[in-house]
Parts: sequence; structure tokens; C-alpha cells
Amino acid sequence: MLTTLTRTALAAALGGAVLIGGTTQAVAASPPARADVFADPVQYVNPLIGTGNGGDVVGDINDFPGVDTPFGMMQLSPDTVGSGVGYSYGKSSIRGFSLNHASAGCSVFGDVPILPTTGPIGTDPGNASATFSHEHEHATLGSYDVLLTDSGVNVNLTAASRTGLLSFAYPAGSTAQVLVKSGASLGGNSAASVTVDGDDEVSGSATANGLCGLGSYTVYFDIKFSQPFTAHGTWQGKTVTAGSAGASGKGSGAYLTFDTSSSTTVRAKVGMSYVSVDGARKNMASEIHGWNPTPVQQQTRAAWRRALNTVQVGGGTAANLTTFYTALYHSLQFPSVFNDVDGRYMGFDDEVHHVPAGQTQYATFSDWDTYRALAPLQAMLFPKESGDMANSLIRDAEQQGGWMPRWPLANVSTTGTMNGDSAVPLIANTVAFGGRNVDIARVLPIMLKGANHSEELGWGWQERQCVEEYVQLGYAPNDACSQGAHGRQGVSETLEWSIDDFAISQLAAAIGDKRTAAQYQLRSQNWQNTFNPTTGYLQPRDERGAFPNGPAFVAPPANAFGQDGYDEGNAADYGWEVPQNMAGLIAAMGGKDVAIPRLDTFFSEINAGPNAPYMWMGNEVDLSVPYVYDYLGQPWKTQAQVRKIEHELYPPTPDGLPGNDDLGAMSSWYVWSALGMFPVTPGRADLALGSPLFTHAVVHLGNGRAIDIHAPAAGDDTPYVTSVRLNGHRFDSTGLPESVVTRGGRLDFSLSSSPDTRWATGPHDAPPSYQTGQDPAIGFTDPSGPITVTAGDTKQVTVGAQGTGLHATNVKWTAHASGGMTVSPSSGTLHVAADGRASTDAAVSVPASTDSGFYPVTFSFTTSGGQELPGGVVVTTVQAADHTAIVADDLGNPDVPNGLTVKEEGDGHTTATTAGGLPGRTTTGTGSFYMYFNIDNSLVPGGKYDATAYISYFDQGTGSWGIQYDSYGNVNNNAYRDSARVTNTNTGTWKTAAIPLPEAALSGRENGGSDLRLNIGAGSQVIGRVAFAVTGDNVLAMHLASAQPVAPAVTTQPADATANGGPVSFTAAATGDPQPAVRWQASPPGGDWADVSGATSTTLTLTSPQDHPDGTRFRAVFTNLAGEAATDPATLRD
Repeated sequence: MLTTLTRTALAAALGGAVLIGGTTQAVAASPPARADVFADPVQYVNPLIGTGNGGDVVGDINDFPGVDTPFGMMQLSPDTVGSGVGYSYGKSSIRGFSLNHASAGCSVFGDVPILPTTGPIGTDPGNASATFSHEHEHATLGSYDVLLTDSGVNVNLTAASRTGLLSFAYPAGSTAQVLVKSGASLGGNSAASVTVDGDDEVSGSATANGLCGLGSYTVYFDIKFSQPFTAHGTWQGKTVTAGSAGASGKGSGAYLTFDTSSSTTVRAKVGMSYVSVDGARKNMASEIHGWNPTPVQQQTRAAWRRALNTVQVGGGTAANLTTFYTALYHSLQFPSVFNDVDGRYMGFDDEVHHVPAGQTQYATFSDWDTYRALAPLQAMLFPKESGDMANSLIRDAEQQGGWMPRWPLANVSTTGTMNGDSAVPLIANTVAFGGRNVDIARVLPIMLKGANHSEELGWGWQERQCVEEYVQLGYAPNDACSQGAHGRQGVSETLEWSIDDFAISQLAAAIGDKRTAAQYQLRSQNWQNTFNPTTGYLQPRDERGAFPNGPAFVAPPANAFGQDGYDEGNAADYGWEVPQNMAGLIAAMGGKDVAIPRLDTFFSEINAGPNAPYMWMGNEVDLSVPYVYDYLGQPWKTQAQVRKIEHELYPPTPDGLPGNDDLGAMSSWYVWSALGMFPVTPGRADLALGSPLFTHAVVHLGNGRAIDIHAPAAGDDTPYVTSVRLNGHRFDSTGLPESVVTRGGRLDFSLSSSPDTRWATGPHDAPPSYQTGQDPAIGFTDPSGPITVTAGDTKQVTVGAQGTGLHATNVKWTAHASGGMTVSPSSGTLHVAADGRASTDAAVSVPASTDSGFYPVTFSFTTSGGQELPGGVVVTTVQAADHTAIVADDLGNPDVPNGLTVKEEGDGHTTATTAGGLPGRTTTGTGSFYMYFNIDNSLVPGGKYDATAYISYFDQGTGSWGIQYDSYGNVNNNAYRDSARVTNTNTGTWKTAAIPLPEAALSGRENGGSDLRLNIGAGSQVIGRVAFAVTGDNVLAMHLASAQPVAPAVTTQPADATANGGPVSFTAAATGDPQPAVRWQASPPGGDWADVSGATSTTLTLTSPQDHPDGTRFRAVFTNLAGEAATDPATLRD
């Protein structure tokens, strides 16, 4: 890859120039700009940077090369064939020039591709494409040009905020056609329409799938042509109808034929709107007048010049200037304008709203990615616009019932992508860095609601799913509730919510709400509850409180996207995810002597991907990690690592970013870092220092002030800071005061090619950490998770506490055993130094009569003053004698997992339903054909097993279905080996099928690290329970459920009752697997049994027994997948 060359070598190899997209950009051949001369930013923007693929780890970067304005609604750009998000530099065919794009990680947008062609329309115009080469492609701000080589059509694109102008220059004498692919959005369409209006206009709409296929939105368009078309027609799929003036449905479109005998150039003016076709027409009429593209290009270029000149830099190489200003350009594209010129926009409630006067409604927030670096950059440079963006999110929340959105796109109420409650720190960073007129008092109650309560919205998304557990336990358990797109993510959820709670604290403090500020500052320390002193890492905990055993980092399966418990990452790169209290985290690790070598090892690689225990610059979680050395008293390593990343991962080439840009997240890191600073604490204007890349930079703050940065020796080879002066005074800290962001100031850096190991290395020279509410110690056990004990045996465990750097403390511990276990001693006291640890031993004894199962032994820790401290849990595991693990998941709403969890994957999303009066799950429909499952790896690690599946299903229809499972056998596609199939017989009853799974590996090689999937089709087959019995070496022989459903058996009969003027109650109970549902029935004397409305608990209370005749009988009926059982009747007497 080009990224493996130094820029000097790169320039030499290309004769002093870098060739991108058929344009030659000078690198070493051009002398650097003088320190007192600021470059014109427009000439240094290359939109083709970030349009390529950086290899297996980086993948497609997904920036687009077309035309847009700062934060514009329209992103008019080519889409290459086979590129899910639009354009990929390595492709050679264009499917069309579509209206909207986003540098996201899933297929989205690319609505209404427009493609000029020559010759006959053919039988499949919807899939028509045109070849091109980069030799005849040119992208600049305000203009994109390309020659379609097979047709000879020259294309030019330019655009205003909501309107584009496309120019098609056809070869003389050719048959000129324009294809309008109304139903060909990149993410797929559920509906579309196109109408030919007269002889020079086409309008319509496209209802497209949201990000990653979640939700949908509708975009409207109107296209006017510079000359009349002489013929037209439409298509639906592969059915082409000449002369037709309308078509609808996905895969629909229209074609137009032009006479180019007098003029070979046809121009198309296209307006877009998310409200209506009329809105698109008004946008067009307001923004582009006439047919000359030159004024539009000039106006758009001027808008970008104004935007980019908010940060003026000089004294750098052409290569660095190109990377910098292209990164700044990519940082000012999203969020995008969402309201029409008349102020109307489509709300999250699917109603048309008017944006308040003087404001703009914005949409499409990659909030998890962008709250860290992009939001503070935009707020600092564009306070008015960023304030409007924050208020847009507030309006979005109000329109969906008072819940903050997560990765909202257009007016899709939320895509729910990624974890955390990231709109919260995005708004907090907006406020901290200067965003204007953000209505904190209005949004704070909404944030507090989501921080304490969960509720399903739309397709099943929750703002903070199962947050009630988090509030109760102080962490998010690593269970089905923390399930995300790539697996369970309990650690990530806890760490992000701790950051979110810190952000809430800062917003509350900003409006004088001291009580809320204090409460959420305390909650911001919940990271401590996932810190495991036994390993020194932040790790997942189960609902009992146990950590996993063994090392913190465990290599994920080859096809997984991260380690269990972590979203798109692992224990190593999430090990630094406490930006609000880095000092506390470092102390808990064991201090600098432990943290520094760990961080050094972490930087052995700088873009390692989600499955390796090293730095992954392409993941937003790691964006601030290079600056952790500032907290460790070794700022020269921050300076070196930042420059290395800038140099190796950000070349001015199509593959010139370390990962998916995520609407500017990656680009904004470069902007900050090239200026020599980075925002490190979400919700505060804290800037950690690196070193400037340019000799002079002026950052124009939105309030009229500026940050004036001077570094005369700056360059690729001089990253090391030897001294800093702030406003003329010596400055020996790696954390700038927040006043720099609000009031500006002058920074003078002295830089060197050799590290200075003395500057800003003292204990008080680090950026701030917010330690209020931090505990003085964290309790632990070793081992920290399950221990296997044979009934009748005893195991030794270590009980200890780790100081967190605050002060020495006496820690009292007490053991609480279950299942008849005993612990000796059962309590004690440890003296723990501020930055040290203390421990003792205890013995856990298991009675000989103990059945197979998990038996937690909880160790509670308190200070001598009674303050509760985070603690540890040892789960004592007693194995079954048959060497078989039995796991099950009872499906419904909610699921009841026992060692087996259903997973939501791209082609396997499920929804709760009922059949035959009992709960179950089915696939969601179009595009979802499978139901994925993962067996707890602590019970069944990958290996060679004998396994049997027991599937309880509702027998309806006459179709067949089966299992595809991970096998070690010598079969085709053994990660998805087919089982024997089950054929339904349409009895309308629940049945259980036993399906053998020979040569089962169950090593997590299916999507998202799953072990197997049910191949049940789209949305028809209902599954009530899935269980597996697995036998083999390394199996943890636990019977967590019965293999087959067990019919209800009544254990408590209701007793007769007499009404003495007051309420009476009947109580019943039954066992069964799954746990039986209950309903009560009543039978008046001589009458039939009938259900009592709403009586579905084990106790029936009659508040007005006089309403029932003397002698009325009552009974409870228990039902599950295996059958039904009724109690004996109980009689009510007056």
C-alpha cells in the first residue's frame, strides 16, 4: 500500500508528485508555504482522498468524491457498481449519480441515481452502468467531472445545498438517453415512484431502508431539463414500457430521450426534499437559477473557502496541507441540512414540522463516532450551526416520545446502531466547546428519563436497553440485554453509559442543577464496577457479578468482530475508555509502572483491527489513546505516536484514512492532532497537547476570538515538544485550560527531532481527571469468575482490594455464600495503601449433596466508615455426572436465556410473537431468514462434540426448516452444515423436534461469532424454545435447563375461601420447563369454565367476591410448550 512509504519516498517515486484521480498534486516539488502566509484552502482539498479501500483492517473508507456544500442536504456524487455506500476508488463502473451519500459503515442513501447513456434502453435499464477510468476523472470543491468511456458522455456535477446541476455532453450523432432510477437506492427500497411531467420534467419519490437496513425514510425529487425530451418511457424491474408516464415500486424508473442535433449538452437540474415533491421544486427554484454551472461552482467553492478558512495553516508541505484541508472538508459535511427552504421538515413522528425561525434542522448524526472529536470541532468553529444541530436532536427526541435518538438518519427515529447514549455527550461537547443557544433545561429531563428507564420504540430499539439493571447493579451485565450487532457488549455499554452520565452531570451543572450534577458525577464512576484488579483490565461481568476467568484478552473467533463483552473491540483497546477519570483508571491498574509498559505494548501496532490486543486507530474508541501518555508523565510518547499515525495512516491518497470515516470522525482527529491538541473529556473543553504539524495556525473561534499557534520548527521529523508558552508565559502542562476554547490565546511551541523527557512530566502536569465520587479501593477475588468444584470438596480463593490512588483505607470484606456453601474465614479486614493492594486467602467448601449448578459466593467490601466498594463474586460450579452440558433459551418477550442466547445479525433479526397462546419468536421478514444462537463459551468452547438440538416449534403450514451449525466434519461449507430437516404437518399445535448435530464444532464461525442458526425463512415459522445437549471433552457439564420441555405439574392447590365482606384470594403454583404461564378460570354453579379476565398471576384476588354466586369454583390452569395442567377447583362461599 502507499501508506507503507514515507512521504519523501512517495514523492520521489512519483517524480515529486502524487497522482490521484488523474490529477497531479505537487508534494516535495513545491516549496513549503512560509510560516506567515496561509494557503488558500480550496486548492488543497482533494475529494478523492478517503474513497478507497485500505485493506482487510481498514476496509472501505466510504468518503465520496462528488459535490456538496458545508452541511448541505445534497451530496451529488457517483456510485460505483458493487459499492454498498456509494463510491469505491478501486471500481471501474458507475451505476449512476445519486443525490445523497454518507461515509457510514452500512449501505445507505444513494437515492435516485441518474445515468446518461447512449443507444437503445435495453431490457434492464435499472441495472445499467457505465465504465470510467481515473485518468478521465477530476474532483474539486464545487465540481466533479468524469468521462463515461463506453458511451463517450462527459459528465459534470455541481450543487447547492439542496439542488444539483448535472451536465451531460453526448458524442455528436449519438442517441442521447437519461435514466432516472427512482427505485435503486443503495440500501434498498420498500417503495418508489416516478412521474413524467410534460416534456422537460420528471418527479417522484423513493422510500429507502435506513442505515444497516433499519427503519426507512422517503426522499422526494424533481428534475427539470434544459431542453425538451423527444421520447420517454418507464420500467418496473425488467419490464420496459415505452411512452409510459409513470411507474411505481422498488426497481422502478424512467428513461428520457433527447435530440442533440443542435446541442450535444443536456443539463438536468434536480431538487430534493424529505417533505414532498413540491418542497423539492421550491428548493430548486430558490437555489439555482438558469443552466450555467459556472456560477454554481463558484458559489459552492466560495462557501467552502469561507468554511475552511476558519482554520488557517501555513508552513507545511503540500502533502500535509492536502491531508489537513481535506480532513477539515470531511469534518464539515455532516450533520446535513434537513429542512426545505420554507422551513418545513419531516419529523421523527412522520409529521411535517416547521423549524423555529432563525434555526436550521439538521439530520444524520453518527453520534457514537462523532461526539468525541467532530462535535467539539464543529462547535468551536461554527457555534451557531452546532447549536442548531443540538437543538435538532432535542426536537427529534420530543417527536419520538421523549427519548434521545441513537445514530439517527434523515427522519428515521433511530437506527440504534452502536451502543451508548451518545447523543448525550454530543450535546454536552457542543455546549462545552461553544455551541450557541442549546436548550439544556429542555433536554435534561429527556436525558434523565433515558438514563433510568427503558422502553421499546419502533422496530424494538431502546435508548438504553435494560438500563434498570445498570441502575441497580452499577454496571450493564454481559447478557442478552447487552446484545449488539456484533455480540454481547456489557463492558462497552457500561463504559459508554459512564461517559454519558458524566456528560449529564456537566449539563446539569451548567444550569445550576447541583443535585443532578452530583448524582450523575457519582454514576460516572461506574467504570469501577467493570474493573477487575485480578487482571488489571475493564472486563464484562455477568448478572451475578462474576468476571470471566483467565486473561482479560482472549482472541475472538476468526470471523468475529471483537471480543465478547466489547463492541467492535477487545479488552486491550477498551482498557483506556475512561476519559472522564484517567487518573483513577491508571491508579487502579497499579499506577504508572504498570500502565506505561502496557501502553507501550499496545502501540506495537497502530491499526490492528478489532481482534488483536493493539491500537486500532480505525476505531473511534481509540482516538484519544495516543494522548494517554500525557496522563502518564511521558508526553514525548504522545507526540511520537500522533506523528506516526499522521504520517503512516493519513497519506493524501484514496486510501488515506485509517478506517471508515463515519461522517468525519476519523478526519476530525487529524484536524485536531495536526493543530497539536485533542479534546479528551466529553462534556468539558479539556484539550490534551500533542505537537503542531504546521509552523503557524490560526483557529478562528465562532465568537470572534482566535487560537494563534506558532511552532517555527514544526514538520514531519520534529514532533517533540521542548517548551510551550501560553500567552507569553511558560506553560508546563499537557492540558490546556478550558479558557483557550472560549477566549482564545497564543501558543508558542518549541519543537525538536529528539524527545524531551523533562517537559510536562510532573505529577500535576497532566490533563484533568474528574475523581469526585471515585471509590478509594476496588475489591476483588482471584480467581475472579467461575471455579469448578466437585461436590464435597474445598477450593482456596484469594480475597483482596486494590487502591485507586486517593488515600489509604481499611477495607472490610464479608463473604455471602449460597446453596449450602461455606466460606472460611467468612470476613476480615485489609489495610490498603492509596496506590497498593492487600489480600488474604479464604476456603470455599461445597457440601457432598450439592446438585449440578452455579452457586455464587458474593464478597462485599466496605470502608471502615461503611462506604460500599466495588466487589467480586466467585461462582462455584458443580458439574453433572453425565459429562453433558444442557443449555436452553425460552423465546418470547423477554427471552429467558440459560447458557444459550439468540443473536440479532444482519440476515437474522427476530421479533417476539405468540402462537397457540404461548410466546415465541420469528424472523422479522424481508431480508431476515435465520435465527442465530450462541452457546456460552465457558460451557462449550470450540471443539469436537456430540450434540442434539431440541427445537419447540409451532406446527403450522407444510413447509420444512432445519439447522445450519458449525461443524468440524469434512463437508462443504462446514461452518454452516445442514442438519436433517423438519417438515410441518399443519396441526396448529406446539411440538418439539429432536435434531442430531453430528460432528459439531460450535466454535463461533457463523455470523457475529454465532455457533448455529435456524434456517426458518422470512417471518412465518414461530419458535418457542431452543435447547442443546452437548457432550465431549472440555464441556462444562452443567444442566442449566431440561433438554426437552417439561409439562406443568401443580405443586400448590388453591384452598376454598369464604367471603366475609372483604377481598378473598386463591393461590396456586406449578413447576415446568419453560416456566408455565397461568390463567385463572371460574365456573358458577352448574356453569362451564371460563377465563377470568386479566387473571394471569399465581394469586387471584377477588376484591368484590359478592359479584360471584355462592358455590362458584375457581381453578388455575398452567400451560407451557409441553402441555397443560389444571389445579383442583377451589370453592367460594358467602
